[in-house]
Amino acid sequence: MLRRSFLLWAGASGATAAAGVAGFLRWQEITPNINMPGRDEGHFLRDRKALPPPSQTLETDVLILGSGIAGLTAAWKMAKEGKRDFLMLDGPQPYGNAAGGSFGDLAFPTGAHYLPLPTQECFHVREILADLGVIQRDAMSQKPYYDERAVLHAPEERLLFNGQWQEGLVPHEGVPAQELEEHKRFFAEVEQLRQVRGSDGKRVFAFPTANSSDDAAWLKLDAISFKQWIEQKGYRSPSLHWYLNYCCRDDYGARYDKVSAWAGLHYFCGRGGEAANAGQGAWLTWPGGLQTLASGLERRSGAQRLNGTAVSLKRVDKGVEALCFALEGGKPRSFLVRARKAICAMPLYVAARVVENIASYGFNPAQHIPVYAPWMVANFLLKRFPEEKGQAPLSWDNVVYGEPGLGYVVSTHQDIRVRPPEKTVFSSYVALSDRTPSGARRWMLSASPQELLALASADLKAAYGANFASCVERVDITLRGHAMASPSPGFRSDAGLRALRELDGPILFAHSDLSGFSVFEEASWWGYRAAGLVLS
Repeated sequence: MLRRSFLLWAGASGATAAAGVAGFLRWQEITPNINMPGRDEGHFLRDRKALPPPSQTLETDVLILGSGIAGLTAAWKMAKEGKRDFLMLDGPQPYGNAAGGSFGDLAFPTGAHYLPLPTQECFHVREILADLGVIQRDAMSQKPYYDERAVLHAPEERLLFNGQWQEGLVPHEGVPAQELEEHKRFFAEVEQLRQVRGSDGKRVFAFPTANSSDDAAWLKLDAISFKQWIEQKGYRSPSLHWYLNYCCRDDYGARYDKVSAWAGLHYFCGRGGEAANAGQGAWLTWPGGLQTLASGLERRSGAQRLNGTAVSLKRVDKGVEALCFALEGGKPRSFLVRARKAICAMPLYVAARVVENIASYGFNPAQHIPVYAPWMVANFLLKRFPEEKGQAPLSWDNVVYGEPGLGYVVSTHQDIRVRPPEKTVFSSYVALSDRTPSGARRWMLSASPQELLALASADLKAAYGANFASCVERVDITLRGHAMASPSPGFRSDAGLRALRELDGPILFAHSDLSGFSVFEEASWWGYRAAGLVLS
């Protein structure tokens, strides 16, 4: 890809060709730092390598396996209710998909980077935000008051469409009137569906999804793909189809022809939170993404964390026993943890290998494990802002029309200054939805750093041309081979997920995988529920 780009640029003329060659050479000088969280531990589990005998045995009342949002929420809720006798095993990466990083003082996300305003139904998220000081008053009212520093500032988002930046992510400038009418009709239909309730009195689409209606008439949406539903409704607009496909790739890591129609509509209908000091549907964000919330939950919980990953979890006479290991200098050290209860806050593809006889809980890994979407997040440390062209200014979220890229987020966007900072970080997101998940994972493992950089920078090159490379000081690329569960058609009726959701006993399950897709509202809900079962 880099060689092809060089040949194209070399064919240009004058200053453009010189800039292209200089940009190409600049990329050749940059060797990105490649991070693959959990790869070594995951392959160790997959290959069932022999462990040395346990070097110690620890005892606690509750063991939390995993330090992502679900595990952290469980720890926070237990501590808030006065329970402190618990230990947390980090797993392969502290904070999981909510992790972030930094270049000196400049924080950046390596996973999730924003949170929509929660609705009143999403009371557990409001409780968290109030405890962390993000909601400053009236937490359970229709319109709470939020910390201004967390509410997304304008300009919020823009789209590079037909070579020009435009405000917003739905293509409109240069789009035929007939297509614009379809846009209008779709969003009007979504607004109606937002309020619809099933025969059980529940909203059809709600957060957390555990509060959504189980009306069989509406669950028929889960039997088809989102693309099929769109086509059945007579939507033909290419620009609308691109946007709806983008939304599925952005939230679910999969194309709209691979995502359940129920999930596709839930993306639009399940949210809609309000604030006293922000518009409806506003977002919350921080320079380091959701690591700000993760670290806040950890701080408030006072969790005692252990470095390591579980190899096995089984029931014993007095509760549960977990065999764990930590890689130290590439060599494993093992230890045992015994507890009255365990909260299994890990992805289900991992839990299937760790929990002894998981099929006895009603979960058959061969049938019930979700499809997992791979992701790439690249953080570019810039020594200066690239030159902008066009009417729409640099925004927090900047998207390029196309695929597989999802655009880039500006980490310093929330800074309130008279002048922009000298340096910044652009975080580029790529959902490898243009290939099969297994094919994407194989490519991740075999691709060279320069190949990874070429894909990670594709949207930035489209936005700024070859000269963007001269602004770059450093690049960190994070690869997540099993980043998130994707809600394929049929996920709402998955009997294995339902069995784990309803489980109450020595082993409790708490992860966004139980909902079938990966977002903060769902992960925190299952951690919140697990803590409640422990405390009851």
